[in-house]
Amino acid sequence: MTTPTTPQHPAPPQGAPQHPGQAPAQPYWPGQAGPGGPGGYVSPVPVRAAHLGDAVVAEWTKIRSLRSTMWTLGTMLVLVVGLGLTLSLVASASDKLASGEDMLGLGAVGVLLGMIPVLTLGVLTISSEYGTGLVRTTLTACPSRSRVLTAKAIVFGSLSFVTTLIATLLVAMISAALLSDQVTEDPTAGQWFKATVGVSLYVALAGLLALAVGTLLRHSAGAITGMLGLVLLPPLLSLFLQADAVKDIGEVLAKYSIPMQLFTLYGANVDGGPSGWEPLWIMLALTAAATAGAHLVLNKRDA
Repeated sequence: MTTPTTPQHPAPPQGAPQHPGQAPAQPYWPGQAGPGGPGGYVSPVPVRAAHLGDAVVAEWTKIRSLRSTMWTLGTMLVLVVGLGLTLSLVASASDKLASGEDMLGLGAVGVLLGMIPVLTLGVLTISSEYGTGLVRTTLTACPSRSRVLTAKAIVFGSLSFVTTLIATLLVAMISAALLSDQVTEDPTAGQWFKATVGVSLYVALAGLLALAVGTLLRHSAGAITGMLGLVLLPPLLSLFLQADAVKDIGEVLAKYSIPMQLFTLYGANVDGGPSGWEPLWIMLALTAAATAGAHLVLNKRDA
């Protein structure tokens, strides 16, 4: 008589669930070498958390791939260098300049007009993504919206600063070469620094202000129009506010307008207005406030 035997079941692999519904102690993926796995291929690419540097690289790839970057910054260079060279040639055929500061100030008009393409590019850096829908892909790849905006600010701010610095240095050297024999005194190192590095920082901050406005409005035409109004409207309004009741308002608008602040960095003296490095601090405060608002709004609304 044969004694019935209990069927033997193979023991579950190490890490596999012991009872139905129980999670394995050491989970693994199919194809992964390890306990319970078939011993397949394991990718050698390390997996790590993304950081700000990755977002900066992505934004640099995007901004240098756009044709608008080349056209706007190329237009800025042509305006700044072209007008600076033209005014230097005109000044070389005229009487002596008063000082070396006046010589460096010949680049102010070109920088003022060249600022407009920089502001346009600052708006397009963010608003174009809303127009094409690319912003949804960007925020999917990098869910941290503050990181995305910070990366855009780093890339665009650095690019606009370097480009403006190259242009202002070229204009200053051209003016010095053409007018060095006509000035009564050479410009000081501080005047050179303010007319190149200081002006470039001011233009870069204005571009970052445009980036913040573009983030707030999410509309290219509206944000560009708003930035052009901020630059051009105050000095124009001051021309019409000449009545006694509003004359003080017109004077404040003229003294603190962006064109007058820029000319102040080139050495212009405005009675009762900003002087020295004050225009740069004013623009820094305005840009910081707008950027803080852009971060707040970007994190609270849908893409």
